[in-house]
Amino acid sequence: MTRDLAGEMDALKMQMENLQQLLQHLVIDKKSGMSPALPETHTSSVYYSGHAQLGDQGLRWEPQERRMEHLLGLNSEKASKVLAALGNKQRLDILRSVLHEPLTGSELVDRLGMGTTGQLYHHLKALLGADLLVQESGGRYALPHHRALPFLLLLAAVGDLLDTSDYMDMMETRNNAGAYLGKAQDFDIHHILWAVVENSILEHQAGFCSEIHLFLHDDGSITVSDNGRGIPVQALPHTEFPTVQSLFTDISRFNSSAPFQVPGAEKGISMAVVNALSHKLTVEIRRDGKTYRQEYRQGIPQSGLMTVGTSTDTGTRVTFKPDPELFGVGFDPEKLYARQQEYVTAYSNLNFMIHP
Repeated sequence: MTRDLAGEMDALKMQMENLQQLLQHLVIDKKSGMSPALPETHTSSVYYSGHAQLGDQGLRWEPQERRMEHLLGLNSEKASKVLAALGNKQRLDILRSVLHEPLTGSELVDRLGMGTTGQLYHHLKALLGADLLVQESGGRYALPHHRALPFLLLLAAVGDLLDTSDYMDMMETRNNAGAYLGKAQDFDIHHILWAVVENSILEHQAGFCSEIHLFLHDDGSITVSDNGRGIPVQALPHTEFPTVQSLFTDISRFNSSAPFQVPGAEKGISMAVVNALSHKLTVEIRRDGKTYRQEYRQGIPQSGLMTVGTSTDTGTRVTFKPDPELFGVGFDPEKLYARQQEYVTAYSNLNFMIHP
């Protein structure tokens, strides 16, 4: 969706009119000695407009306004029903598919990989009844023109809130730590350390990492540093988030392929799980001639991925402090040295060092 300059000018003109009325009231109130009061027209609003190309037809929407009191006063029950209906993955996929071009039922089945038409028509019936779909001549389904802008605005808003789904997963992971750490009464703090080390081991097995260093810090945190390729930093397709942020925040994407599995646990520990179970975490990446850094608190990014320097080396350095609410005891040097010997024995070409 491109900018609608005419609509923006109209919105700016309305704001200027409101500002002029406010100034007039302030002048009058000052002369009369009364306390300044806001005029009734000075009410917060949300303005929107734009145009979109849907298939071979262009649609344009004149500037629209929604008063803040109207938005905040929406019927919660009805609003939740709308969001729940659109929150169904298959229904959302159907609406997105027909947004660009009308499709028949069989075309939707093939495009969405539903296998049979029975499940499709169950959703089509619901969307048709809710006036979110229309059936055109030839049996093709399309998004009604008057629903296109609200649907696009909803997708735009969801795009701005996508990261919150990762953060909710983070909180659920913390509340369900036993699924990743086993059912022991006291979680072993070393499990999340070995999960981070395993990612460096994978780099070594792939032939890109010859050194792994562990640094213990006085505040209870620990650093795992390697000289591998460095975690990729480019943005993922169709998103503004770099690969490294997805690696450290997307629980569902990488959980199934997590390299470290605690005996008796239901799920493996990925880097995102380590992040969720840490009070704070910092990742520093050296690759492509630059040094990048990003910090997290309880799994939530505190900044974007920042370029903080240059480097001729490559590798990844992860510093994290396990959450003391989950882990009552710190790292045990004896366990660290014992695991060091296991790695040295298993990987003769790996330099694995511990720095107390």
